[in-house]
Amino acid sequence: MDERVRAALGDLRPDLALLNACIFNPFLGEWEETDLGIHAGRVLGPGPYRAREQIDLRGARVVPGLIDAHVHIESSLLSPFEYARLAAAHGTTTVIADPHEIANVLGEPGIEYVLACRPHLPVDLLLMLPSCVPATPLDRGGAVLDADVLLAFAGREGVLGLGEVMNVPGLLGQDPDLVAKLAGFDLVDGHAPGLAGHALNAYILSGVQSDHESTTAGEGRDRLARGMWLFLREGSTERNLRALLPLVTPATAPRAAFCTDDRHADLLVRAGSIDDCVRQAVEAGLEPELALRMATLSAADRFGLLDRGALSPGRRADLCVLEPGREFRVARTFRAGAEVVDRGSVPAPVPPPPRPMRCRPPKATDLALTLEGTARVIELVPGQIRTRALDLPLHGGTVPDPTSDLLVGVVCDAYRGTGSGIGLVRGFGLRTGAIAGSVAHDAHHVVAVGAEPEAIVAAVETVISSGGGLAAVGAGETTALPLPVAGLMSDRPFDEVVAGLDRLHDHAAALGACDQAFMHLSFLALTVIPERRLTERGVFDTGAWSDMPLLF
Repeated sequence: MDERVRAALGDLRPDLALLNACIFNPFLGEWEETDLGIHAGRVLGPGPYRAREQIDLRGARVVPGLIDAHVHIESSLLSPFEYARLAAAHGTTTVIADPHEIANVLGEPGIEYVLACRPHLPVDLLLMLPSCVPATPLDRGGAVLDADVLLAFAGREGVLGLGEVMNVPGLLGQDPDLVAKLAGFDLVDGHAPGLAGHALNAYILSGVQSDHESTTAGEGRDRLARGMWLFLREGSTERNLRALLPLVTPATAPRAAFCTDDRHADLLVRAGSIDDCVRQAVEAGLEPELALRMATLSAADRFGLLDRGALSPGRRADLCVLEPGREFRVARTFRAGAEVVDRGSVPAPVPPPPRPMRCRPPKATDLALTLEGTARVIELVPGQIRTRALDLPLHGGTVPDPTSDLLVGVVCDAYRGTGSGIGLVRGFGLRTGAIAGSVAHDAHHVVAVGAEPEAIVAAVETVISSGGGLAAVGAGETTALPLPVAGLMSDRPFDEVVAGLDRLHDHAAALGACDQAFMHLSFLALTVIPERRLTERGVFDTGAWSDMPLLF
């Protein structure tokens, strides 16, 4: 500190000075043309400094490093190392991650793996611990994390608080273990789609402080009005930013931030991360200064990160230098005063723990159904991870029936090999073939949807033989993307993963699949999102919070 003070006073030559910069100040929402001094990874402040290294930015705009307020790295399909390469290239310097995907598969070793990766990343990875493993008491994944397990992580370097509390009935019923988890952390994120009225009051009163599941302006306003932080989410299938943007004003921007939540590698490469959220917000009419505040200081304030979010004296010298022009494009990223230089993919310095795959595929004869009665069908909602509960009369016809887009879905127990749950799904659009994956939030069993029973079985078998991954089968071809890291992430460079995703998407599209079919597939089993889901037990109704038979 003494050395930094002397450097700030000008009595000691600082490490770095950025000359002729146009610096964004999120406290004022203004830009200032000035120089910026940096020493020992911290900002000294504006003004002329004679530094050991000087970079003339020639009037370029400079903003604080971007902060992603909520993300699951596993959903990118990339290892933490490859994810961080991409995030840093797009100006993100701080990532608030909830590792509940890998925790549902591997338990404590999954969290330890992510923490072990932290020192090797070009971004500052901070964790909100997974609060609900399993997501509900009925779910059976690869692990159970009770309060004693989570509280043992409290105070660990890189751990901020408790991640999204998705077991809403458990919290409202004051489940003792869940209450103990909340009591052990000052920071608690939420997950409460559709919750309103007295139930929302009780949820917030129990200690939950933020929500990223709002899909309408009315829902988001309820949360802001009750004092919650609102995260505007823009993932691969959960695209809620534009619907919530009318809520952002100078009064509410300090309580709002951006997050990418679940964003596949291909979207990260082609569109970006939080920088993409800023661009979309500005294109939709939000003042650039409000968008930048949300992407920096607002997110920092939410998590009590008083050492970042602005380029003011004493804060971390995390910053982005923007490209010329009006559009928000990151040219250079600095973390703690050092420029982040991408040296390409390197061997992972931290090996992932193994994931056993004990999965038994169904028989094709079990998937060719002749049904008489009213069926509980799961219908996709384009651009959302919510589903609709569709009650459809059937009169002895055979399913799958691709002519009416009524397909068979199956979720196979990936941990105990005990069998499969079977349901009916509409919205995937497959005319032939099938798709499958071991990414199935949150328990991560093996999930598949298809227009042909034989293809469904073949797709499941491909995932199993890959040790986890994504697969498309049909038209005489099989396409696979292995995901050997917990069955969730690839161990390959991001460009190879994107190329593999492109092949999968092309194959799925040729079979008739909807846009982002694999991301929709991954949420088919997520029992904490309305309205109807499919698990290894069968159909699950989120309103009744219970399993249901396929037919009424």
